[in-house]
Amino acid sequence: MEYCDSWEENLTEYFIWYILSIYRTINKIIKNMHSTTIINIKTDPKIKTKAQKTATDLGLTLSSVINGYLKQFVRTKTVHFSLNTEKPNPYLISALEEAKKDRLEKKHYTFKNNKQALDFLDKQ
Repeated sequence: MEYCDSWEENLTEYFIWYILSIYRTINKIIKNMHSTTIINIKTDPKIKTKAQKTATDLGLTLSSVINGYLKQFVRTKTVHFSLNTEKPNPYLISALEEAKKDRLEKKHYTFKNNKQALDFLDKQ
């Protein structure tokens, strides 16, 4: 009879523990539901696909990347991306145009290996 009483006591304790663990799990789920929100944005489907792939390649989710940007935006109150593509400065444009002109006028040198190039530079 004592064995049965002990078994029943253990069953009761286990049942109480089980109910409490379910309660704690549900409580965590409810707290998490209130700690996040959904943001809907409109974006080009190709950009979304490329962004998801890039995030995955880095071991992240797109959601975590966007959350990171939002946290940084709130913390620094700055936006860190450019709406314009970078343009070369006037000096670089001039150098590129000069190189193109020299190439068209056959005013350039070619070398078969590094040694020839270095020898040429040493003579200059």
